[in-house]
Amino acid sequence: MQYLYHVLYGVLMAYFGLISPGMLNMTALKIRINNGKSDSLRFSIGASLIVFLQAGIALFFADYLVNNPKIVETLKVVAIFVFFLLSVFFFFLSRKELNPKATKQQGKFFLKGLGMSSINMLAIPFYLGISIYLTSIDKLIIEQPYILLFIFGAGLGSFLIFYTYILFAKIIIKRVLFIAKNINVILSLLFLFLGIFTLIKVLP
Repeated sequence: MQYLYHVLYGVLMAYFGLISPGMLNMTALKIRINNGKSDSLRFSIGASLIVFLQAGIALFFADYLVNNPKIVETLKVVAIFVFFLLSVFFFFLSRKELNPKATKQQGKFFLKGLGMSSINMLAIPFYLGISIYLTSIDKLIIEQPYILLFIFGAGLGSFLIFYTYILFAKIIIKRVLFIAKNINVILSLLFLFLGIFTLIKVLP
């Protein structure tokens, strides 16, 4: 059952981490609207593969931190910092207007997915913070094969959120500003709560 839980943790973290209208999922949506489903799926597969690698890198650092007892408290402080940073990030995203309209794009969409996902600088801190938090509450086991199962789930979850945007493109494109504002506010409050909760646990 633990194997399934670790895949599920990865799926949920990636899905809700990318649910906010942003660079990657909005690009997948634009490609779906302007080029078609097959091109947007190729983009999504490329972007999801990079998420798999980013989650792996994050868990590598989390594993190092967990296996060094002297810096366990530092580990929790890092999680607090990441959660507050994500809270601020999503708050500012909620105030930003998005323009989902675009002209038809050309090129190799799988490679575009790889490239755009690679420059998403927030991904590794996000998975690092989440993995640290899950480890601190004894939900995540940072050893093989659980690490591989978690990052597999992260890659799968990222593809599922891209596919959600692709599948409901016509609905989302009409309501994108409303969705963006409200989802980003909710995510901002969620990460603020996680940051405060972790801070309370760290304080004596």
